[in-house]
Amino acid sequence: MFGKKKEKEEKPKKEPPKKKQREEYQELRGLLGVGKDYHVYHMKHTDYLIAWGIGFAGGLIVMFAFFNNLLIALIGGAVSAKVLPQYYREYRKKKQAEELRNQFKDLLESLTSSYSAGQNTVEAFTDAYSDMVSIYGENADIAAEVQIICTGLRNNINIEELLLDFAKRSGLDDAMSFANVFEVCNRQGGDLKRIVSETREIINDKIEIEMEIETMLSGSKNELNIMMVMPVIIVVILKGLGTTMAGANTPATVLIKAICIGIFGLAYVMGRKITDIKI
Repeated sequence: MFGKKKEKEEKPKKEPPKKKQREEYQELRGLLGVGKDYHVYHMKHTDYLIAWGIGFAGGLIVMFAFFNNLLIALIGGAVSAKVLPQYYREYRKKKQAEELRNQFKDLLESLTSSYSAGQNTVEAFTDAYSDMVSIYGENADIAAEVQIICTGLRNNINIEELLLDFAKRSGLDDAMSFANVFEVCNRQGGDLKRIVSETREIINDKIEIEMEIETMLSGSKNELNIMMVMPVIIVVILKGLGTTMAGANTPATVLIKAICIGIFGLAYVMGRKITDIKI
């Protein structure tokens, strides 16, 4: 027994942890399968052309103003053109949400008028569709959403489910509040005319306050944009005055210019985050 060597027990090898696969976002298509998910924005060809054009022109001008070298300017323009579309997509998505919010405000106005005239829910939304088409056109988002609601009502889908579906896809807190109040009121047999009117007033006041705050912040955002353009203008003026520091491309000046551009870019990003107040 002593002469025998103890066999070493083989320990099971630990498998390396598997990398978690990033789950792809599944767009919401609504109860009828034709709804639009406003949490995402699909770039069109014109959007890409605009983003590429602005990015390339901006990068070209800034790099040429600082380094006075066409090759560096072209490289900077190409990099900016590649990066800018993702920021432009976020900008368009935000604009899309703002437009939908303003259109939703007019929808509440139309529904209030219809309920005040003694119409039922189906008639109120049918008239609201006509109003939205006359104001914004058939291709407007709110017109498409009201049409989906009218189609759902004709297919015996509860109005509460249709409104909640629209609120989830839109991402608007005001739409979700209206859908929840409408659901409680409709199921409890409340006075829809009074409830819708009061809800409209509350939501309208909230939207107006948000618009006033955005108007106040727009001045600060414009000042930030102007301040970011000033360094380029100053460099161009220095070149016009014949200053060698602005036009020379020695290793020291190139390093200093690169650091300055990085500081300006960081300052712009921080300034946008400060002025981007979510209400």
